[in-house]
Amino acid sequence: MSRRHGLVAAAVVLSIVLAGCSDVAASETSSQSPSAGGTTSAPPASTPTPTATPTANPTTAKPTTKPTVKPKPKNPHNAQYYALKVEQKLEKLGYPVGDADGDITVRGRQALCAWRETNGMPISRKGLTLDEAYSVINATAKPTPTKADGIYVNKTCQVLYQVVNKQYKRIVWISTGAPGYDTPNRTGKVWRKYAGAHESSLYEDAYMYDSLYFLKDRPGIALHGSRVNSLIKPYPASHRCVRVLRPQIHQIFADTPIGTTVSVYGKYLYS
Repeated sequence: MSRRHGLVAAAVVLSIVLAGCSDVAASETSSQSPSAGGTTSAPPASTPTPTATPTANPTTAKPTTKPTVKPKPKNPHNAQYYALKVEQKLEKLGYPVGDADGDITVRGRQALCAWRETNGMPISRKGLTLDEAYSVINATAKPTPTKADGIYVNKTCQVLYQVVNKQYKRIVWISTGAPGYDTPNRTGKVWRKYAGAHESSLYEDAYMYDSLYFLKDRPGIALHGSRVNSLIKPYPASHRCVRVLRPQIHQIFADTPIGTTVSVYGKYLYS
């Protein structure tokens, strides 16, 4: 009898264990399969899929790269280009520069000095500025002089202007009196002309060519050519006279009658 009760109890325990395994399996699946105990388990509750909630003000993503900035256009020409163009134009207009090679030397600065004066700018032998380069390059002719016909010697620029018929007929290099022999700033009139070569009455072996004397109270002072053009320096170097290049002095001599006004002015600034 006791053995029978033991078998019945074992059967009951086994059925509970089997039913418990079936419940676990049913809860882990969505199928409605019958349990070992003969009952149908309810399907598990489905989990709702979450939906995205739009934000009221979406944030715009900032660009990770900086916008391309176009570089400023560069001037395609260098200083030598403008210097060469200026030299060529000055020479064409009658302002002597020497060698037109893009290198503005002391002779080129004399031409620039004359350009400034004839165009009403401050007179100086300074170098070329970009504004002046444009001014020279765009010029088509020398300006009309504001001075009467005559000869004008500018000691600052070390140039001579010959004005004939209200036009600049010539602009040439000159060399005035050196320190201690300064050419006086005066206005006179040509009172004597001496054609060809002759020796100075003041300095031995100093030859003068096509001389134009213009100060009666200083009879030894004249415009004249020299034995060689190398004596016409780009700075004051004479003994008070005004040295002029040859053959320019010969041409000036021919175009200058007695009584022509000669004016000397300015001051050479040594630097």
